Amino acid sequence: MSHASDAASLPLQIVILGTCDTKLQELLHLRSQVLVYAEAATVLLVDVGRDAVTDPAISISQNDLLKQYAPSTNPDLSTIPRNPLTEIMADCATAYLQELHSKTTIHGVISLGGSSGTSLTSAVMRRALPFLMPKLTVSTVASGDTAPYVGETDITLMYSIVDIAGSNDILNGVLDNAAGAIVGMARAYQRRLTSPKADETHEARKKKKKKKRIGITMFGVTTPGVDAIRRHLTSHPPTNHDYEIYIFHATGHGGRAMERLITSHDLDAIIDLTTTEIADEIVGGVMSAGPHRLEAAAKAGIPQIISLGACDIVNFGPRSTLPPKFLEQGRKIYEHNASVTL
Repeated sequence: MSHASDAASLPLQIVILGTCDTKLQELLHLRSQVLVYAEAATVLLVDVGRDAVTDPAISISQNDLLKQYAPSTNPDLSTIPRNPLTEIMADCATAYLQELHSKTTIHGVISLGGSSGTSLTSAVMRRALPFLMPKLTVSTVASGDTAPYVGETDITLMYSIVDIAGSNDILNGVLDNAAGAIVGMARAYQRRLTSPKADETHEARKKKKKKKRIGITMFGVTTPGVDAIRRHLTSHPPTNHDYEIYIFHATGHGGRAMERLITSHDLDAIIDLTTTEIADEIVGGVMSAGPHRLEAAAKAGIPQIISLGACDIVNFGPRSTLPPKFLEQGRKIYEHNASVTL
């Protein structure tokens, strides 16, 4: 039997996050469809809503989360405004998922919601789950500015087309697709966890473990330099180990993603050829990686080479969003595409 067949025969564990006080019908439909595509799966429905709801399909109730993970004893949610409430429930669900992940294997996490639900559940996914674990959110705001939800993580967003309210052919079709998607993603993740690549020999797998992981930052104007570095490192490795190269697009989230991997000890060295995100932070561009860019490698104590690639560029959105002062100062303006002006 092939590795793929072996993995496909193993049970999955999939977590569904949602506010059962407002989206129970939709969450139950999503749960039922996950079980259609993975009959033997363990599906954990976690209620992160304001008001307690009772239903036999709910695995972890709102009361369970508050009793076990709330920072204070029995907070009265009815008196708490929406934003602080979202933070409380996100903190509780994050603690629950972190504990679950430390004790057992989670193969995928899926959620659905409007703007508040998406804000809450995406925060949980960002904080609690590692890169490459499948994370999927069906959302009414998936086609807008998704940066606050995805951040530097690998959350997948699926637009709901219609509001997530009740039952209709369009919404049910979207949820059916989402269920199939998370099961497929979970199967792929499970296969990577349970079996080596089918075409790799034992010696190849041993050799792979010795690779040094190097992160390099890149932008359009620094691509030729990065390509030359990558070719050199991969074609002229030292005798005792090989290099695995990770390229990060310096768009703000690219720098954050790289530094998150540094913090989790998933990179061994950095060639920070493209530090344009710092220019955006200073000047007010839209691709800043925040004020703590460059700190992670120093804190981790790993080798770090820093250059000035694309620091003569600041990024803005469409030309119409460019601050007037730059036009008045006669600065060079370049429309990279319809969405990006330099």
